[in-house]
Amino acid sequence: MPSFAQTLAVFASALAVVSASPIDTKVGTPQQAQPLDFSVSQVANPRGPVVKNGALALARTYQKFGKPLPPVLAAAVQNAKAAASSLTRRAGGSGSATTTPGQFDIEYLTPVTIGTPGVTLNLDFDTGSSDLWVFSGDLPSSSQGGHGIYTPSKSSTSSGLSGSTWSIRYGDGSGASGKVYTDVVNIGGVSFKNQAVETASRISSSFTQGDSDGLVGLAFSSINTVSPRAQKTFFDNVKASLSSPVIGVDLKHGAPGHYDFGALPSSRYTGSISYVPVDNSQGFWSFTASSYAVNGQTTRRRLTGIADTGTTLLLLDDSVVDDYYSHVSGAQNSASEGGYVMPCRVTPPDFSFTVGSNTITIPGSFISYAPVSDGSSTCFGGIQSDASIGFSIFGDIALKAAYVVFDGSSTPRLGWASKRL
Repeated sequence: MPSFAQTLAVFASALAVVSASPIDTKVGTPQQAQPLDFSVSQVANPRGPVVKNGALALARTYQKFGKPLPPVLAAAVQNAKAAASSLTRRAGGSGSATTTPGQFDIEYLTPVTIGTPGVTLNLDFDTGSSDLWVFSGDLPSSSQGGHGIYTPSKSSTSSGLSGSTWSIRYGDGSGASGKVYTDVVNIGGVSFKNQAVETASRISSSFTQGDSDGLVGLAFSSINTVSPRAQKTFFDNVKASLSSPVIGVDLKHGAPGHYDFGALPSSRYTGSISYVPVDNSQGFWSFTASSYAVNGQTTRRRLTGIADTGTTLLLLDDSVVDDYYSHVSGAQNSASEGGYVMPCRVTPPDFSFTVGSNTITIPGSFISYAPVSDGSSTCFGGIQSDASIGFSIFGDIALKAAYVVFDGSSTPRLGWASKRL
């Protein structure tokens, strides 16, 4: 059986195929004497609420890491898409449809301003990838799908990166690709004036049907997909200008979260931050938890995985997942739904994991993710198997239960602290 690091190497290789404001901009440079620490707040997706579906969320993770969908999950995805289409038709595009409570969710994105004059796009911050890519004017109008658009020719500070291209390919054949420019990128009032911006000139429908205008990758620059030379992430470009090379991530359940660059406000967390080493050899924020607990019953088992704000669910080893759902009344591993499901009326038990000296507890209410379809009394579980992915992923289900510090110093580490939920 391949090691965790070997498995990550396969997927790292596969990857290779306050609100932001342009006013009073501070430009970060490595020589900057005054630290440019800043925070940026998420905003509600202006495109409106989105339908939560566990099978689709799980499928997006498979696609992200270049893994084909297992047949049972592929079938569940097709059913979910058909149901979503029916729901949209019944809503008539302007009216309303009766839906199951909890089926709709407000998606929170982060405003980022690019170019001169600046255009503000709502992007996903993703600690599981390293590309800053956006919808662009190079796309045909039919592929723009109502998204915010960055057009390099309309920016006086844009410059093409000669001979450079980027491409992301997923296991199902979908993907995105295009040209590369450098331009001013402003996040939280702090700018970097020569940031690589990857513009999409070809994009699959799975992206156009998505809700963000692109991504800000916050993993390590080694897995950036620009060819022939990988480009630095925004964080790598500005971290020398921060008082500390850190990002504090404070995601929320049903509310906008925050990303803190350089300084870590003590109001974000309770107690102390406990740090553990990061293995970044494959470009990800990989760490190890020393144990886990279900309903307070601790199992001394190491959980090694990556911390990924771009993944929705918590994906763990089969034995851990099976153990958890054995404590959930009515739970079953459903072939028709592509994963573990449970009665929506049941509040599942809490799930805890220990990182360093801190124990992080995910409330059971976070783990009952969403009804499997409109009107269903069955909910998809927020904890699922990582078996077909090949490594564990601590996605938003876990990250929303903690304040998490991504420390990009020469010896990278990950910090976890409890917070008020």
